[in-house]
Formats: sequence, C-alpha cells, structure tokens
Amino acid sequence: MILGIETSCDETAAALIDASGELRSNVIASQRVHELYGGVVPEIASREHVKKLVPVIDQALADAGASLDHVSGIAVTSGPGLVGSLLVGLTTAKAMAAAR
Repeated sequence: MILGIETSCDETAAALIDASGELRSNVIASQRVHELYGGVVPEIASREHVKKLVPVIDQALADAGASLDHVSGIAVTSGPGLVGSLLVGLTTAKAMAAAR
C-alpha cells in the first residue's frame, strides 16, 4: 500500500491506496482554531500538524485494516503550501521511511 500525507495548509490528512489503486482509507482533520483569527495563521497551522499528523496516520491505517508493515511507499505533499506546514509532513514522511 501507499500512504499519502497532506499538510500543505490547515488540514492534516492521510490516505492509503492499495496495489490495485483502490482507496482504502482517507482521514482528514481540520483546524478550527483559525476561525478565531479570520484566516490561517501559519505558525499555528504547523503546530497543529505536529499534534495531529501521527494520530491521523494511525486512524488511516486502522480504517484500512493495515499496519505500517503493509506500507511499501510514502507520498507526501511538497508544495505549494505553507513552508512550516509542508516541513511537518515532509519530515514525518522521511522519518517513517528512514525507520524502515
């Protein structure tokens, strides 16, 4: 399976696609905190991704009935987007790949 990670702005998302291209799970966590400011605050967005990304990935794996052992590749948004938010996704993806 391929794990997809999306953290380009104010939503944290993870999805799993199997070898046949079928979407097995798709989990999205929105950041409601930005409503207080009338728009996305980049620093807050980055910090929210740090808090939410691993639980979102865990939920996507659970929804797909899979574990990290089933993941053969990781795809991650590299742009466009908020630099800090993108770095959270990229760093997480690289760390997961390196740990394997």
